[in-house]
Amino acid sequence: MCLTGVDYFSTLGYQPAIAALAAGLVSPLATLLLVAITLFGALPVYRRVARESYRGEGSIAMLERLLPWWGGKLLVLVLLGFAATDFMITITLSAADAAAHAIENPFAPSWFEGQNVVITLVLVGVLAAVFLKGFREAIGIAVALVGVYLALNVVVVLVSILHVFENPVVIGDWWGALTRQNGDPLMIVAIALIAFPKLALGLSGFETGVAVMPQITNTKVSARAATALTAAKGGMPLPPSYPLGRIRGAQRLLTTAAIIMSCFLITSSLTTTLLIPQEAFQAGGPANGRALAYLAHLFLGDWFGTAYDISTILILWFAGASALAGLLNLVPRYLPRYGMAPHWAALVRPLVIVFGVIAVIITLVFDANVDAQAGAYATGVLVLITSASFAVTLSCLRKKQRKRAVGFGVITVVFIYTTVANVIERPDGVRIAALFILGIVVVSIVSRISRSFQLRAVSVTLDAPALDFVTADSEEYDSIRIIANEPGRGAAIDYKQKVHDERRDSGIPQRSPVMLLEVHPSDSSDFEEELVVRGVTRHGYRVLQVTSGNVPNTIAAILLAIRDETGTVPSIYFEWTEGSPMSNMFRYLVTGVGEVAPVTREVLRRAEVDRKRRPEVHVS
Repeated sequence: MCLTGVDYFSTLGYQPAIAALAAGLVSPLATLLLVAITLFGALPVYRRVARESYRGEGSIAMLERLLPWWGGKLLVLVLLGFAATDFMITITLSAADAAAHAIENPFAPSWFEGQNVVITLVLVGVLAAVFLKGFREAIGIAVALVGVYLALNVVVVLVSILHVFENPVVIGDWWGALTRQNGDPLMIVAIALIAFPKLALGLSGFETGVAVMPQITNTKVSARAATALTAAKGGMPLPPSYPLGRIRGAQRLLTTAAIIMSCFLITSSLTTTLLIPQEAFQAGGPANGRALAYLAHLFLGDWFGTAYDISTILILWFAGASALAGLLNLVPRYLPRYGMAPHWAALVRPLVIVFGVIAVIITLVFDANVDAQAGAYATGVLVLITSASFAVTLSCLRKKQRKRAVGFGVITVVFIYTTVANVIERPDGVRIAALFILGIVVVSIVSRISRSFQLRAVSVTLDAPALDFVTADSEEYDSIRIIANEPGRGAAIDYKQKVHDERRDSGIPQRSPVMLLEVHPSDSSDFEEELVVRGVTRHGYRVLQVTSGNVPNTIAAILLAIRDETGTVPSIYFEWTEGSPMSNMFRYLVTGVGEVAPVTREVLRRAEVDRKRRPEVHVS
């Protein structure tokens, strides 16, 4: 929970001040709405995500599975852009707020004044330096930071509530000002609804909550809990590897974190609104970006306030570490596997440098201003939660759970409204996300094209019959001749005609045995695959069958696997593809088929430099 909390709970450092600035006197009511949506919207969604994506891959992986082919891949790329926005702004916003806490501290050196950008850049640089040296997931540090930080917040909130009870007039003053400013109660509710999207920072921890699932021990659960989880999956039997204990633990984690955060959101919003003048929240004001710290210094003195500032600075800095760790986990998980990133994208240090440079640029663009970055942060958070709600709704529809689909559909609509309203009000988030998305898509297309001639198979396995086919030809004839055959009806006449044509056109001796190789199409958007070659007999002809989305690369990988398995260099026979070579090459890039023969030869040429060991490609 504390690994999640360094991101989730750290928002208390700036959330109350941003809420007061965005919603004014309506902030407590808008916060109540935020808590209701947290507990009855986001929490049920992510409890379901924990069941469906229990390896810690989150809602993006759910959508990847539910929406295959290129549409799913493109949606994942877009969501990665918003996720990058969320995590990058977490780094820069947290560092900026940490800088604000340091500057406003009464014991801070005088030269700190006005150096927000410099201090923020130093914090970002230290964060990048830690990861360049090597970052270990420090659960103990997270527990210490979150434990101390929450304890200090409990003290500040309780003391603030005590001051409210001692001075109940502040409640009357607040309510009087609220009604004078906004009119009747219905108008106040309407304003709370309008202001709610601006408070969306308080929803920031759910995606991180499911990301830490691999850290949760898969303990044994009770029969009652197992029955409940089985019922939640529509009564479907659970596989033996299904981690009931881990899922149950993740759901408890999400629920506990949401309840703790909801309590702090309500109490902090109420006390800061009642006890801090509204002008103090404005830019340059003493409570801007640090409302609870303002109350800590005001009611508990500068020494306690300084301890609170130090705790806040540390947890905000560690929230940036959590976000950077999330980025380093997210990018290598998807882009290299899609063939949409260069090889170095799987390495930590080059990625740290790239993300560090981006963080510096964002800090300079926003002038290390917490309020200015809030909209971009909220956009990233809301898009991820909206996509999670949509994924859960889609999952319910696939499993014919209509009542659940309706409920989650309503939640999805609520988050769509919230996201759209936030984007209209503060379009900075979409602009930043658009830059990330554009960068990811451009790099992805260039990388995918440049890696088109690579061997894409992670592994190639020949089943027993397939192995018998190639071994027999190798041992008896010292040659392996394979005819590439496009899968069709599978009729006897088709196989007979194909073999006859290739023997005639390519000059294959009648006495030389041949076998056919068929690549059955699958998702062409997949880049890396684990290939299983099946040997079957069709109408007296030996056929090797494999399922793949990329025909030439798959054929090349199988030929090399046969060579390595038998010690005999195989030969393969193609017929020329009809149509324009340029259009066929474009078809190959998109669909994995097209100009098969020359591409197969090029893949083999790049994979094997020794011509004597390179499988022969014949085209007629």
